[in-house]
Amino acid sequence: MSLILRWSGRAAAGLILLALAAAILLWIAVWWTLPSRAGRVVLPGLTASVDVAFDERGIPHVTAASDTDAWTALGWLHARDRMFQMEAMRRGAAGRLAELTGAPALRLDRYMRVLGLVPRAEADLATLPPTAQRSLEAYAAGVNAWIAARGRFAGPEFVLLGAPEPWRPVDSLLWGKVMGLWLSGNWRTELDRARLGTVLPPDRLEDLWPPDTTAGRPDEPLRPGGSAARPAASGESGESPRLAGLDGLVAQLPIFPVDAPLPASASNAWAATGARSASGAPLLASDPHLGYSAPILWYLARIELPGGRVLAGATAPGVPGIVIGRSEHLAWGFTTTHSDTQDVFVERLAGPDAYQTPDGPRPFIERQEVIRVRWGDPVTMTVRETRHGPVVSDLDAPRGRADGTVLAVAMASLAPRDTAAAGLLALNEAGNIGAARDAARLISSPAQNLMVADTQGGIAMFLTGRVPIRRGGDGSRPVAGWDGAADWDGFVPFDALPHVENPASNLLANANNRVVPPGHAAYLGRDWFGDWRFRRIGEMLAAQPRLTAAAFSAMQDDTVSLFARDILPAVLAASRPDGAGGAAFDLLAAWDGEMAGRRPQPLIFHAMLGRFSRMVLARAGVSEESWRASPEFLRRVLTVPDRGRAWCGETGCGPLLSAALDRTVAELAPIHGTDPSTWRWAAAHQARFEHSLFRFIPGLGSLTRLATPTAGDGETVNRAGLRAEEEGLFGNIHGAGFRGVFDLADPAGAWVVIATGQSGHPMSRHWADQLPSWRDGTLLRLGPIEGEAAGHVRLLP
Repeated sequence: MSLILRWSGRAAAGLILLALAAAILLWIAVWWTLPSRAGRVVLPGLTASVDVAFDERGIPHVTAASDTDAWTALGWLHARDRMFQMEAMRRGAAGRLAELTGAPALRLDRYMRVLGLVPRAEADLATLPPTAQRSLEAYAAGVNAWIAARGRFAGPEFVLLGAPEPWRPVDSLLWGKVMGLWLSGNWRTELDRARLGTVLPPDRLEDLWPPDTTAGRPDEPLRPGGSAARPAASGESGESPRLAGLDGLVAQLPIFPVDAPLPASASNAWAATGARSASGAPLLASDPHLGYSAPILWYLARIELPGGRVLAGATAPGVPGIVIGRSEHLAWGFTTTHSDTQDVFVERLAGPDAYQTPDGPRPFIERQEVIRVRWGDPVTMTVRETRHGPVVSDLDAPRGRADGTVLAVAMASLAPRDTAAAGLLALNEAGNIGAARDAARLISSPAQNLMVADTQGGIAMFLTGRVPIRRGGDGSRPVAGWDGAADWDGFVPFDALPHVENPASNLLANANNRVVPPGHAAYLGRDWFGDWRFRRIGEMLAAQPRLTAAAFSAMQDDTVSLFARDILPAVLAASRPDGAGGAAFDLLAAWDGEMAGRRPQPLIFHAMLGRFSRMVLARAGVSEESWRASPEFLRRVLTVPDRGRAWCGETGCGPLLSAALDRTVAELAPIHGTDPSTWRWAAAHQARFEHSLFRFIPGLGSLTRLATPTAGDGETVNRAGLRAEEEGLFGNIHGAGFRGVFDLADPAGAWVVIATGQSGHPMSRHWADQLPSWRDGTLLRLGPIEGEAAGHVRLLP
């Protein structure tokens, strides 16, 4: 027995030593993937040497002899610091994530295969101008130089996954396809309307997406509201087909933040002419609000080119060019327009392999897709398309729905000859707002508001992206596809969109609010987000006769909620509860609507409002899983008396609000303490940044997760989109992962920050070194490096 025990002990010790040795070898391999900060590297394709100096934050300062060489260097830098982020992007767009993560990615992969982003991008690449193609090829050459030199050591993730495949120019186009997809989600709203239309009467359905009555004037943020009605000339196509059984399809669609990379709404941008700035030259601020990740979507860079040309700002790994930033003569930023660029068409089947059209039956276009699944069997799909677009209902009912129809979705972002890449590159070369307008014309997707300012003193906002011209219907519900009555007749001409140049107010602003002024001929859509951030920006701009870059930065950090101020009177008109609920009521009565992290009121307010929303919707038979109350809906219910009575009962919403507050305090007390005055919003509202792969791996997920307490909410200028994760906690899941302010009076006037760090490597010193600055609302100057560089690499042809 002792001999057996002795050998068992030795075997156990040997296994422990082997496991320890394997762990040490893995750690060494991962450490080996850290890139060097100095050296000389041969980069095939360069026409001349390129100098790359790194500042103390790891931000590269590139000096190149040409744009093409700069894009080659940027491709190498992106691969050096963010190769797995790029890999995850292109695999997600291609429907190939399950090859890495297994079955959890199947929902997203199946959806992407149905949409067919890769074949569409391949077709678009062939139609781009030769200069744009060369830029994409140069960028790919830089990426591939890193892959060829490093192989499975191209990033820590590839140590076990194996070397990434070579980068193709078409892979860069996929980034734009993904942005076009996730920033244009109206077709899912159409499905929600159709689903809830079987539960709610028309007037209550209208309340869920109330008509917009705000200004729609980017040049006058404080202008009184106006009509947002659709132009009469557009007409209607009659009733939408009545659809049932949509829950199964909705369950098959990717959702944010579980498996979809981006939320539905995003971004602030504003600009002022020299007449309103202390420097005498235009100022521009931009902060896009997207889903959080570690690393964040953005990568900072400064590029110097011959002739005094300078580009500085935020790049996107996978794409050549500065996406948001400035050149020596121009600054630019983007917000999402939320034009309605998607429609669901109900197609009537004509046999198993065809569907009805105005000209008779037409066969589906079909292709086979095979999804390889890690640790599982391959999944084979038959993907079908109609004349309107991909058949998305096949995700739930592969051969047709029970009523003899299929649902196809038309998306402007999927239309052929997408020239967005050429437009972004042209914007990088533009020297004034006229050239920026020409670049905006080329940005065919997604629908964005491009805010620009130039050193000649001009400011402008141009709308980009294709907006369909509908024969009928307002785009709010699924329409019949068999009669052609709601087909698209091309797109709204670029010059017919509501652009604004050099306004008399000397100001421009947008925060995802409606951009169509009253009476404008272009119809962009029915549904718009509330204008609370837009109005708050207007208030702050009006309060300062001479604006500065520091003032713009402070505005980006503002946490006053005009939404809270709009509905607080209704909350305070309710009966004051007894006990701890009364103490919470008193705190709300003394509150000004600021979503400050140090205050208890934001936690009370959001927890109460969430409880109230669930109570109100449940009265109407709408579950939280079916639809979540929007701020626009809550404002309507709580500020329009007859709508409040319709949803809350004849006595109005006061009793429900009081009950919701009382119950909320009782539920939060075990978590945050019995005294509401000691609660703090920041403690319950953390921003969390997770690695797209490591978050699925026990242990690694927590080791690589970044988190920080935050202020703000979804309706403050400092955007901090909420998700109730568990009782008493509200995760900050999307917001300004990048902030930038640009002063055109100063050639080096660029102040920027990203939410994590430059590196995608968790062992790097630059993995999270910008997070404290981002949390505190501090921007970093992106000018020439002062003193000695923290690192230097010379790239040789």
